[in-house]
Amino acid sequence: MSLSFRRPLKHALLAASALSIAICTNARADELIVSAAASLTNAFKSVSDAFEAQHPGTKVLLNFGASDVLMQQIVKGAPADVFASADQKAMDKAAAEKVIVPSTRQDFAANSLVLIVPADSRLAPASLRDLTDAGVKRIAFGDPASVPVGRYTEGALRAAGVWDAVSAKSVLAANVRQSLDYVSRGEVDAGFVFGTDAAVMPERVKVALTVPTQTPVTYPIALVEGSHHAADAQAFVAFVVSPAGQAVLAKYGFKPAGAAH
Repeated sequence: MSLSFRRPLKHALLAASALSIAICTNARADELIVSAAASLTNAFKSVSDAFEAQHPGTKVLLNFGASDVLMQQIVKGAPADVFASADQKAMDKAAAEKVIVPSTRQDFAANSLVLIVPADSRLAPASLRDLTDAGVKRIAFGDPASVPVGRYTEGALRAAGVWDAVSAKSVLAANVRQSLDYVSRGEVDAGFVFGTDAAVMPERVKVALTVPTQTPVTYPIALVEGSHHAADAQAFVAFVVSPAGQAVLAKYGFKPAGAAH
């Protein structure tokens, strides 16, 4: 049985509802709202700065969180013009809910799944099976029900035949950055994040393993149906996939979408 201080999905959705209200309250009529996966936080802040420099009449408001939670915000009516998720399933759900414009959907980046430990940890797993050792007590990863990194993690652990043993030690996070925080503070023995997230705190965490995934870690982006800023939204997506946008993403460790394995 997994640890009791995991954060349930319903709590994440309640927080999402509160955030949706905040966005509605704070967003200006002329702002382009981009809802993006938590793992894109640092990269998309720089992408937005570069985009605004090229489009001085447009102000970008960024909304970060777990991809499924962002999708639910949009479904419930929260304002958004662009949606960028950390896996295909979240975007598939958005398409099924008819809240994105399908013809605008395209992959724009690739990432990797890694197992990290605190920087001062002596834990050095040689494989995922080592996580079943009695000395490993707590392992953080995103909730597979709502967080793409959690789905990638579950797939990898099931493929390795250790899902049951490892999930019994799980500390589920509301998004990938929460998993990173748990590890960086030494609250867990190890955690699963994307490679780009591990690079955010090189002095606090270290990569123990790069983990093969059952499906490639790719990021799709699309315009939100009914956007009041469709032209600006199209321009933003075009910038993200352009050489200039891709160069910014590369600085944060993201690979081109075609590089996914």
